[in-house]
Amino acid sequence: MKRKLFVASAISAALTGCGPISSALNSSGAVRRTLASAEGLDHLVIGTRGLAREYREHDVDRHFRVNGFATPSDARYMDLVAGNFVAYRLVVDGAVDQRRAFSLAQLHAMPQTTQITRHDCVEGWSAIGKWSGVRLGELLDAVGPRDGARYVVFHCMDNDGYGHLYYESLDLHQARHPQALLALRLNDAALDPDHGAPVRLRVPTQLGYKSAKWIARIELVGSFANIGAGNGGYWEDDGYEWYAGI
Repeated sequence: MKRKLFVASAISAALTGCGPISSALNSSGAVRRTLASAEGLDHLVIGTRGLAREYREHDVDRHFRVNGFATPSDARYMDLVAGNFVAYRLVVDGAVDQRRAFSLAQLHAMPQTTQITRHDCVEGWSAIGKWSGVRLGELLDAVGPRDGARYVVFHCMDNDGYGHLYYESLDLHQARHPQALLALRLNDAALDPDHGAPVRLRVPTQLGYKSAKWIARIELVGSFANIGAGNGGYWEDDGYEWYAGI
């Protein structure tokens, strides 16, 4: 058992490393198959109940690094920015009792929580931010997941330059983690476009690519097999781990 845990952990660490090493490993079919067999074990052993470390005000990186795809520049998003996101609606649908479309004002009117947590990027860097917003679990309670719902899929407004929109997913257990946050503010200011405005996900217990930005829609599903390439996220479709626990 100890050897299996070591192998799973080592493969996970290698695949989530920087640049060329990560790319080389991800291109290996054998490594991908081994990772797939170990990922469930990682999820089981690491779990999602533990809390990410929370920091103090003096630890906050006031100039929080921008990363990921380019900020959306299509007409739809630019119109939202020009209108201060008044027309924005966060659609929550799929396997829910009540489909909802939340305005930004409605999201701000929900109970707010703040966390100072570290963002760990797959590229090897980290930054500490002060995030405020709505616990994802609170939003799920507002729509009522149906019995068949197993996953929460985040459909985003950014794309890779080739027409493929970013998306990510969590299972319901991860989504109800007390630190899983729909962030509306960063470092005491409204979330700005470059950091994912008006709404982004924060999952401090997993690597940064799970914290999807520019969220347009949240869909509850029984399976994500028919979304994207069926692996649960944009980068997962390219070989990254679906459960990216740290």
